[in-house]
Amino acid sequence: MLASYVIISPCRNEANFMRNTLDSVVKQSVLPSLWVIVDDGSTDDTANILAEYAQKHSFIRIVSRENRGHRSVGPGVIEAFYEGLETVDLKQYDFLCKLDLDLIMPVRYFETLIAKMNENPRLGNCSGKPYYIDKVTGAFVSEGCGDENAIGASKFYRRECFEEIGGFVRQVMWDGIDGHRCRQLGWIAMSWDEPDIRFTHLRPMGSSQQNIITGRIRHGFGQYFMGTGVVYMLASSLYRMTRPPLVIGGLAMMWGYIKSGLTGVPRFEDKTLSAFIKRYQWACLLKGKKKATAELNDKQAAVWLDSRP
Repeated sequence: MLASYVIISPCRNEANFMRNTLDSVVKQSVLPSLWVIVDDGSTDDTANILAEYAQKHSFIRIVSRENRGHRSVGPGVIEAFYEGLETVDLKQYDFLCKLDLDLIMPVRYFETLIAKMNENPRLGNCSGKPYYIDKVTGAFVSEGCGDENAIGASKFYRRECFEEIGGFVRQVMWDGIDGHRCRQLGWIAMSWDEPDIRFTHLRPMGSSQQNIITGRIRHGFGQYFMGTGVVYMLASSLYRMTRPPLVIGGLAMMWGYIKSGLTGVPRFEDKTLSAFIKRYQWACLLKGKKKATAELNDKQAAVWLDSRP
């Protein structure tokens, strides 16, 4: 059985990408009941494009914020997301999606995710996998994301799960912390690499408004903030050295982590969750992420059952 869903999309100066996303969503086999797009003070043609689509499609609602003078990834994006969420009576919907406006979604994307949610009541958040088009070869290349969480650009949530985890942390690494919180409370977070839910990412994951190296450094800060241990961070950085930009991307991540420690950046205040994350990361290093995640999901099933009314 299909169900209702609402999309919330924060955006700022997305005129170069957004028609692709808008066109791909309005062509979905199962349309959203409501799509709230938060224009976070754009100074390009974003507002005009949004007005054009809102006039054509009654399920699109535009929320406009004042221009704060700069684009702020991480906490800024989530602040804009919550401004959109405040206009929604979430109880009216079964599912909620945070969706970026630099994507091209396959036509059965949301239909497929809803079907997966309906098949497994413990599935709390999910997504497909992001791919990008190589500028040199034209090849459709996977961004190499793990299976243990939904992708930040497309977070599709069961409403009850989103409410139970307390929503998103308003800081860099919000899109990693949420998956750990899901597992801590017994929910399952997942993404799949399947044809019907592979989507095109028009801006490479981990890039920023400046460049991809800045984005990798920011990711290292986010890992430090979340409480990631040194050994796990080193392993993660070594893996990222094998992905574009080769070597330097992984080094930039490690530098972001080390710099955060050297400058005394505050860490995530939820010490119980941080300890839970560290135990999971050690299990991933010792057993492999796939096996460690499956074992933890099995173990946490009792936690989920105990919390049901």
